[in-house]
Amino acid sequence: MKPVIVGISGASGSVLAQGAIDELLRRDVPTVVVCSNSAKLVWQEEMESSFNECLAEWQESPHFTHYAINDLRAPIASGTYPTAGMVVAPASMNSIASIANGLSGNLLLRAADVCLKENRRLVLVPRETPLHSIHLENMLTLSRMGVVIAPPEPAFYLKPQGIGDLVRFTVGRIMVALGLDDALPGDLQYGRQ
Repeated sequence: MKPVIVGISGASGSVLAQGAIDELLRRDVPTVVVCSNSAKLVWQEEMESSFNECLAEWQESPHFTHYAINDLRAPIASGTYPTAGMVVAPASMNSIASIANGLSGNLLLRAADVCLKENRRLVLVPRETPLHSIHLENMLTLSRMGVVIAPPEPAFYLKPQGIGDLVRFTVGRIMVALGLDDALPGDLQYGRQ
């Protein structure tokens, strides 16, 4: 199985990244993570466990790899390294603007750029509201290139009981967008595991 890249940028929603990584590893999907410095600061504010504590836990899996944000020599910086695609969760508007305009000044942005040029799946989970015209134009540009824009929108009709339900639903949508599921699995539709 080809690896999935998870990019974590500096927007609110660290729990979405954690949920996606945990789910990929639960499925034994090779998972490559790259996290921006801003994302680590946000993680520190939002999460009970530090990024480094989570990193240590993930590194216990033989399916997990982590690269530093400035390691442009990492394999994921090249199109010759085969991947199943990439998700950026959460995706800051800065990262979205950079990806939309072909700017790849760090490994997260370069890996996304590689996905675009190699016609691989790229899923962005934007975290901003309200959105202004530039945000929307950047996302439209990417959507026209085949990028899946998957905001973490709750399915209120499923009557979520808390943040865990919202995260499971969004992670389920990410798995579908990455082509790992044909439809949203029942246990990720707010159905308690």
